[in-house]
Amino acid sequence: MNRRALVIGTLAVGVLALAGGAYLYQSNQTQQAVALASENADILVRPNSPVLGPETARVTLVEFLDPACEACRAFYPVVKGLLDDNPEDLRLVVRYAPFHDGSEEAVGIIEAARAQDLFEPVMEMVFASQPAWAAHGSPNLEIAWSAAEAAGLDVERARIDMSSPATVALINQDKADIAQLEIRQTPTFFINGTPLTEYSFEALVSEVERALSN
Repeated sequence: MNRRALVIGTLAVGVLALAGGAYLYQSNQTQQAVALASENADILVRPNSPVLGPETARVTLVEFLDPACEACRAFYPVVKGLLDDNPEDLRLVVRYAPFHDGSEEAVGIIEAARAQDLFEPVMEMVFASQPAWAAHGSPNLEIAWSAAEAAGLDVERARIDMSSPATVALINQDKADIAQLEIRQTPTFFINGTPLTEYSFEALVSEVERALSN
């Protein structure tokens, strides 16, 4: 074997070893996520979690989201489409994962909106205005407040409600559950208690539709 062939062969073995390692790592991560979800199924949905869709729905989609997360904003139309297509059979349970700067205040806005029966329109406006207010490292929440006000929010009342003991307790509970479930990215989805392990629009739609067909 000449030197060139030896180098190529060595590189090929290295690439295969890396690919195998990556596959095993991903497989282990998936197994761990499934095991954690199974062990902690009782904490995926809390009694005070926001819910869109009927309580009697056959399929429950739990989403841990961050209002400042670009991917959460990108996934929202997909989630909304699934809810619109399956109004009797699918419900969305929202859990908060305020990982970014300013996210907790944004969650406070959304929760204060829930107290005014404006949860969905205000959450949509907060997502829609996210590129303007959620610059990482220097968020400008006044833009989010203005967007929420445009959706009908009573801002004066909301600024008081967002610091209510109930809202603070909900956020703290969600943080504790995130730690227990070892959630490290948003959005993170669970479909009838099973984690979505492939991170794509197509995988989300496919797995929800599969659950609906069972």
